[in-house]
Amino acid sequence: MKIICVGRNYASHIEELQNERPSEPVLFLKPDSAILLKQHPFVIPEFSEDVHHEIELIVKISKVGKYIEPKFAHKYYEEISVGIDFTARDLQTKLKEKGLPWEKAKAFDGSAVIGEFLPKSQFVSLENVTFELRNNNITVQKGNSNKMLWDIDELVSYVSQFFTLKIGDIIFTGTPEGVAAVKSDDILEGFLEGQKLFRIQVK
Repeated sequence: MKIICVGRNYASHIEELQNERPSEPVLFLKPDSAILLKQHPFVIPEFSEDVHHEIELIVKISKVGKYIEPKFAHKYYEEISVGIDFTARDLQTKLKEKGLPWEKAKAFDGSAVIGEFLPKSQFVSLENVTFELRNNNITVQKGNSNKMLWDIDELVSYVSQFFTLKIGDIIFTGTPEGVAAVKSDDILEGFLEGQKLFRIQVK
């Protein structure tokens, strides 16, 4: 399976990092080795002193698709959750300054937290779901899918123009504002419409 991530999908986060607003979704990939194993802590890598949490809505693909039209995109996933795209911000900044790819800062081992999945039928509308990240019981990021520049169906369609989507692939749909560095002993918990879908410790 593969993890396809979307960058700069919330205007507030674009402003937060003083990035340029894109005219189309920004995509990057994480390998399956980036998935943080269940019951494992997130260990801050030695090569970074500024690893940021980025909570995101995530979607699990349920059927193979290519060149999917937006009006049919909803047929290609049945479950959603929340996850964390951990980012070595100091390393990413250096790479961006040199015009180099982001993978070392975004796709390192353990950089993708994947929460428990819930059936999408549980939600009235995927265009209006709230999610949040708590760090040591304090809400540090809060978002709503209605603030996305591109909604889930638009993203599924767009991604499928470049990559064949396969069963089990996961799409990270972008993070809202509030990203910040994590430190040892932090406890991170992710919620979707009030339901806790992951809890991890930072070491």
